[in-house]
Amino acid sequence: MLQEPIAITALSSLSSLGKNSTEVWNNYLQPNHFLQLQSFGNAVEFAAPLSLQASQLIAEIRNSDSKYKSLDPSVLMAIWTSRQAVKQANWQDKSDFGINFGSSRGATTLFESHFQEFLETGKAQTLASPSTTLGNISSWVAHDLQSVGPELSHSITCSTGLHAVLNGIAWLRAGMADAFIVGGSEAPLTPFTIAQMKAMKIYASKSPTDFPCRAFDFTKTKNSMVLGEGAAAVCLELGKKTNALAYITGIGYATEILQHSVSVSAEAECFKKSMKMALKNTAPEKVDAIVMHAPGTIKGDTSEYKAIQHVFGESLPLLTTNKWKTGHTFASSGLLNMELGLLMMQHNQFIGVPFVEQQVQTRPIKTVLINSVGFGGNAVSILMKLDV
Repeated sequence: MLQEPIAITALSSLSSLGKNSTEVWNNYLQPNHFLQLQSFGNAVEFAAPLSLQASQLIAEIRNSDSKYKSLDPSVLMAIWTSRQAVKQANWQDKSDFGINFGSSRGATTLFESHFQEFLETGKAQTLASPSTTLGNISSWVAHDLQSVGPELSHSITCSTGLHAVLNGIAWLRAGMADAFIVGGSEAPLTPFTIAQMKAMKIYASKSPTDFPCRAFDFTKTKNSMVLGEGAAAVCLELGKKTNALAYITGIGYATEILQHSVSVSAEAECFKKSMKMALKNTAPEKVDAIVMHAPGTIKGDTSEYKAIQHVFGESLPLLTTNKWKTGHTFASSGLLNMELGLLMMQHNQFIGVPFVEQQVQTRPIKTVLINSVGFGGNAVSILMKLDV
């Protein structure tokens, strides 16, 4: 357990589920998914794009300032969610907070567009480099919010969002900041990105099915990952706060020794270590639910489940995932997991997966463990409690 809890004073997101907590929760209550067939170059594949209203919000930001017209959708989503988070946390008159926004793929749309133009003309546009660098996200968020605190960006594939949480906590506990916005943003619905996932043979089939992504189905015989776009921003502060939505009381992280660049061991040794570290001073039976990473691949889902069985033994908590509904949003996926965990605690209602055997909630949901892992076994586990 952390010596002093970390208060979550705001969480804002954009995804296929909507643009605010009410929309998101109402969509979690529905048994349907938000995956749809889209064209990607010459291919048609399942994906989870932003809702129409969310896309309109991004367009409004792009058109609000001439400097924003050249920004990638991932940057614009980060700006929007950060604005909302600052309002929720009542930081409008505050400017000395830190910012750590990460992305797995970065400015994917712009990079592919600029590179295609280069292949056709042999020339690159003037803004091709600054608009596609990794630091592009946090620096534009800092510009938009007019903050004066530290700002940094990073990429640790799919666990980028929860690594941002770790970074923010480290700065707070070091006394180098008293508030931090941490986030992840991903706009990976592009032809080349989809082609990369298909090349690894992990993408969902286009065969007719009620649920294209079978995340948490341990009987599936085919990989079924689907990509989604989304962003989330979380405001963190040190200690007890009257406006806290919940608290982070434990953190864990681990990296596996690689067999190959996208490997994870059969029993996800990285998750065993990260979960045990997050639960250092909390008995496993105190955990009411786990929001799993569970990307919808055979090995990814089953290895994490085996790791959970190893750590929790006979006292398995309620288990769930959201990727069957939202798709895999890479960097922001861990933060969307946090949002689901937070909403389940606030509403005291478990959200399960509709196409597997239903689990029964027998006690209040007050403590939730959040998992996330990236290619190469970079696992992070975050323990959240409704109150401390």
